[in-house]
Amino acid sequence: MDTTRATFAWQGLSIEVLLTPSWSECYRHIYGYPLAHLQISAAGRTPLPISETGYRSHFERADNIAAAGGAVAYARAWLDQAARSPAWIEAQQEARQMSLF
Repeated sequence: MDTTRATFAWQGLSIEVLLTPSWSECYRHIYGYPLAHLQISAAGRTPLPISETGYRSHFERADNIAAAGGAVAYARAWLDQAARSPAWIEAQQEARQMSLF
């Protein structure tokens, strides 16, 4: 299994992406396409809109990741879309708001 590593900045966070494009040869043999394993983590395991722990392991068709422009583009698009959720927006606002109690 060949794994590639890339990092990028997202909303001031350093994000690391690990991609194993064909996680299981048995899967490829049975289904006819590779199953990729994508691991996304934030520096310091800072929470992300896709993971409260700052780490996310995700299995996806390799061709879907390629169609998105690669692992970094796929991860960035996923983070951008998830960051539009009301729960994430509220959490970000609360983190910026100072509390007196």
